[in-house]
Amino acid sequence: MNNSMNQLVLSALGRDRPGIVDELSKAIFLLDCSISDSRMTVLGGEFAILLLVEGPWNQLARLESQIPELEKNLDLTIIARQTAGSSEAADALPYLVEVVSLDNPGIVHKLANFFSQRDINIMDLTTSSYAAPHTGTPMFAVQMNIGVPVGSGISELRDEFLEFCDSINLDAVLEPYKKSL
Repeated sequence: MNNSMNQLVLSALGRDRPGIVDELSKAIFLLDCSISDSRMTVLGGEFAILLLVEGPWNQLARLESQIPELEKNLDLTIIARQTAGSSEAADALPYLVEVVSLDNPGIVHKLANFFSQRDINIMDLTTSSYAAPHTGTPMFAVQMNIGVPVGSGISELRDEFLEFCDSINLDAVLEPYKKSL
């Protein structure tokens, strides 16, 4: 019997209501598995969740076999995929990108394209829209964690990025990512 920990990514989407996290995490706990990383949010009236679940391979297989029942009981659409730890993270320097601007279409695409053209991986991305204080002007904020390949010229990258952002009227910051304790 192999007792080593394996990983499964679960993605779920459904109408928001109280109790979803409780019920889904209970199903994982009852199989002696654990949630090692997660992202959860409500978008519109929909609840969305991404979970990295760890456990023995046989328990993860049992969890996968329970997905149709969980979907029915929780009124969620659930997708599962086995995964392994990323080796790319070890070969990259973590950087934080923060951008604020007037809300315009295409901001995320333009930022993603900038980094993609330089083989920089976006590890995490969050956006929000809000009204500016006092004026009510529609604003847009982006926060992302990126993995800059080791050996890249950080100073050159920062200069290129800030020039790019200035050219499309984005206020931006690119700095080393410091994980909070």
